[in-house]
Amino acid sequence: MPNSILFPLLLLTFPLFTPPVTAEIKSLTVTKDNRPMILFEKFGFTHKGFASVAISSVSVTSGLSQPDASRLGFFLLSEGSLNQVLMELERTRNPCIIDSKFISLLFTFQDLAPPPHSSINKSYPIGYPGEYFLLFSNCNRGSFVTMDVRTELYNSYDGKHRDYLSAGQTQLPSLYFIFSVIYIGFLWFWIVECHKNKLSVHRIHVLMGVLLVVKAFNLICASEEKHYVKATGTPHGWDVLFYTFQFFRAVLLFTVIILIGTGWSFLKPFLQEKEKKLLMIVIPLQVLANVASTVIGENGPFIKSWVTWNQVFMLVDLICCCAIIFPIVWSIRSLRETSKTDGKAARNLAKLTLFRQFYFLVIGYLYFTRIIVFSLKTISSYKFEWVANGAEEVASLVFYIMMFYMFRPNDRNEYFLVDDDEEKKAERYLQTQEFEL
Repeated sequence: MPNSILFPLLLLTFPLFTPPVTAEIKSLTVTKDNRPMILFEKFGFTHKGFASVAISSVSVTSGLSQPDASRLGFFLLSEGSLNQVLMELERTRNPCIIDSKFISLLFTFQDLAPPPHSSINKSYPIGYPGEYFLLFSNCNRGSFVTMDVRTELYNSYDGKHRDYLSAGQTQLPSLYFIFSVIYIGFLWFWIVECHKNKLSVHRIHVLMGVLLVVKAFNLICASEEKHYVKATGTPHGWDVLFYTFQFFRAVLLFTVIILIGTGWSFLKPFLQEKEKKLLMIVIPLQVLANVASTVIGENGPFIKSWVTWNQVFMLVDLICCCAIIFPIVWSIRSLRETSKTDGKAARNLAKLTLFRQFYFLVIGYLYFTRIIVFSLKTISSYKFEWVANGAEEVASLVFYIMMFYMFRPNDRNEYFLVDDDEEKKAERYLQTQEFEL
C-alpha cells in the first residue's frame, strides 16, 4: 500500500483507541520494523509538560537503496492538528509527515551520534497544552529499523515534582481510592445484613460478598498503580495485582449475574445442563478478554497487533454481554409457564416481576458502561478523561446496590412475602394476562 494512502489511514485510527496509561517511563525495543508510522504514546500535557525520548543501538537496513536518515524521526502531533496534517498529506504527491509544518519534530536520524554509538537523548518542553501523540515515522519504503527506545512524558505543575499521569488522569488515584472505601463499607453492610438474616442466606449471597471483596481490592490496586505511576512513572508491581483482581472481578461479576439470572439458589438448588454450558463458555471468554486487556494495557499502541487485540477485547466483551442476557430470558419464560399452573400464583408473579426488573437493570448497566462510557472517553476533553472513569464507577456502584438490594437475604423481601389478598389478585391477573419480555 503506498504511503499516500497508508499515512492518512494510520492517523485516522489514532483517536479511536485511547491506550490505558500503565507507565509513562517506558523502555521498548524495536526490532527490524518496517512500519511507516509507530504510535508510542498518547498523553495530555499542561503548559508545563515535557517529552523526553532517548534511543540507542540504532540500525537501519534496506535491500533497495541507502536509507535517507532525514526521513526517519520522532515527533509530537497534537490532536487538534490531526485534520490539518491529513489535508496536507492528501495534497502532497509523496507525503512524509516529517516534512509537515503542523508537527513538533523532536529529531531525525541525521542527529544521531556517529557509529558505533548511534544514539541520542532529546527532551522537548511543550509550548502549548493539549493532547499529543508521540510518533516515529519511517518514510523510507522497504527499510527496517532496529533500536532501543526510552520515553518519558510528564507534567511538572510546581517546577520541582514530576507528574507522569496524563493531565486528564491525574485525579484517578484519589477517585479509585474513594470508591474502594465505599465498597469496603458496602461489604460491611452486606455482612451485617447476612448475619441478621442467617436463615435466609443462600450460597449466592456468599458469592456476592466475595464479589464485593474482589471489587474493593481491584480498586485499591488500581489506586496504588496510578499513584506510583503518577509519582515515579512506573507501577512498581501494582499492575500485576491490578490485572489479577481485575480478572477475578470480571469473572465473578459475570458468574453472579448468570447464577442470579438462572434463579440458582433462589428457585432451584442446581443448574441445568444448558446453564452449566453457558458458564463454561463465558468464563473462558472472560479469560481471553482479560488477556487482551493486559496486552493492550502493558504494551499500548506500540505493538503491531495493537488494533487486533483491541478488536478481540471488544468482540469478546460483546459476546459475554449478550450471553449473560440468555439465562434471565430463560428464567422469565420458565416462570411465565409455571405461573399458569402453580398454586402459588402471587409468588410466581412476584418472582417474574423481579427477574424482568433485573433484566432491564442488566441491560441498562451494560449499555451505559459499554456504549455511553466509551463515547464519553472518545469525545471528552483530555483534561476530563477522569470523568468517564468516574461515571463508569458510579454506574457500577448503582448496579451493585440495586442488584444486592433486589436479592438481599431477607425473608420479608417484597418479592417473596405474599398474603391472601395478593394471592387472589395474582391468580386473576395470571388468568387474563400473558407476560412478554
